[in-house]
Amino acid sequence: MWNSKDVYYISDGTGILASNLGRSLICQFPGINFHEEQFPFITTVADARKTMAYIQKHSGSRSPLIFSTIMDPEIIEVFKSPEVVFFDGYAFFLEKLEDALEAQALRVPGFSRRVSNMDMNRRVEAIHYCLEHDDGTRMSGYDEADLILLGVSRSGKTPISVYLASQMGLKTANFPLTEEYLDQYELPDRIRNNISRAVGLTSTPEILHAVREKRYPDSRYANLATCRQELQQATEIFLRYKIPMISTAGKSIEETATQAMQALKFSMQPDHLPA
Repeated sequence: MWNSKDVYYISDGTGILASNLGRSLICQFPGINFHEEQFPFITTVADARKTMAYIQKHSGSRSPLIFSTIMDPEIIEVFKSPEVVFFDGYAFFLEKLEDALEAQALRVPGFSRRVSNMDMNRRVEAIHYCLEHDDGTRMSGYDEADLILLGVSRSGKTPISVYLASQMGLKTANFPLTEEYLDQYELPDRIRNNISRAVGLTSTPEILHAVREKRYPDSRYANLATCRQELQQATEIFLRYKIPMISTAGKSIEETATQAMQALKFSMQPDHLPA
C-alpha cells in the first residue's frame, strides 16, 4: 500500500467538479496521505503540455493520480501517459448516456457554464438581496424572499444564506432570534406574514457553546446553560408556528442548504423556484 500519493485536479474550467469528484473518492483511503494540487482553465494543448511537464517533474516516478473534467480529446491525450493514473470524469458517464439515449453528446467544453450564465443576473440579484437582508435588516423586504432562515445567534444563518443566494440563486433573508423574541415565544409580523417561506436552524448546546466561546470566551452569551435555554426556546417557537427545523450540527453548509431547500420543496437545480 502507498503511504502517500500525489493527486492533481485538472479542468478546462474552475476545477471545482474535478476536485470534488477526486476528494469524494480518495477520502475512502484514510491511511494514505494525499498531496493535492489543482490546475484550472487548461484550454489549449500548450496549457496541457506545460501542466503535464510540471506533473512529470514533480511526481513522474510515483504514478500520480489525475482527475480530469476536460472535454477536448486533443488536450486529454496529452495526459494519457503510462507515468500517471488518469481518471476522466466525463468519458465513462457520457458513453453510457449516449448508449442509453441513443444520441451523440455535444462534448462541448464549458457548455453547462454557458447555460448557467443565462441565469447569472438572478444570482447577482439574489446575492445583493441576501447581503441587504442579513441578520434581520430591512424586514420590509421579506415579501420578496424565496426563503427566510431563523435561528439563534451563531447557528449558521449567514453562511447558509450566502450559499443559497450565490449557488442556487435564491433570495434568502435571515433573522436572529434574540432574547426579545425568545422570551415572548413570538415572531415579528413580517415573518408571520411569510411563515410559509421560513426554515428554522438549530444545533446542539455543546456545538453552539464551542462556537460562541471562540468569539466571546467566558461570557454569559457563550455559557452552556444559555445555549441550551436559547435552543430550547427557539425549538418551541418553531413548533408553535409549524416551521420546519434543520439541525446544523456536524453538517456542511452545502448539506444544510440542501435540506433547507428540500423542506420548502425547491428544485435542487440552481436558479429553479418551486413548481
